[in-house]
Amino acid sequence: MGTREKILAAAARIMREQGYARATTKEIARAAGFSEAALYKHFADKTEIFIGVLTSQLPGLETVLGSLRPGQGSLRANLVRVTATAIDFYTESFPIGASMFSSQELLDAHRAAIREHGAGPRTPVSRMAEYLRAERKLGRLPSTSDPDAIATLLLGAAFQQGFLRHWDTDPGDPTALARKLVRGVLPG
Repeated sequence: MGTREKILAAAARIMREQGYARATTKEIARAAGFSEAALYKHFADKTEIFIGVLTSQLPGLETVLGSLRPGQGSLRANLVRVTATAIDFYTESFPIGASMFSSQELLDAHRAAIREHGAGPRTPVSRMAEYLRAERKLGRLPSTSDPDAIATLLLGAAFQQGFLRHWDTDPGDPTALARKLVRGVLPG
């Protein structure tokens, strides 16, 4: 494991335990076994570390969305896979991101930093809706279907399930939950 990967693994651990707001670059560097200067050789700022944690240390929502190919595999199975992965992703990311809402100033600063990096929480919905539009064009999704609504409903429900899995003592199986959700939005 290289320096960058060690830093991201330490950051993921600290952010899960303390949230984004309380995780400092100094603490992340120390936990990874490096100086803070070494951390800044690999990352421009804490936001870049956060994005790295989301994309490489948590269940691969970005990877699964990137693997979708219109016309390949069963549409239903593809949506179940994305939704189950999203449930796991939101379950893992919830403790990290929740602390950003502890102060309006912190949220505003983080929002601005995320925009500078070209990322944001709407990205998965946009990517899933784009895939669904292509499936509708191929005739695998009825022409009356609304890809944006389907993507929003599935990923919004996955986000809620991520929260509930922290609240409940019995989190349930993400694939079983995903099947129910997909059944609710796909005709037939």
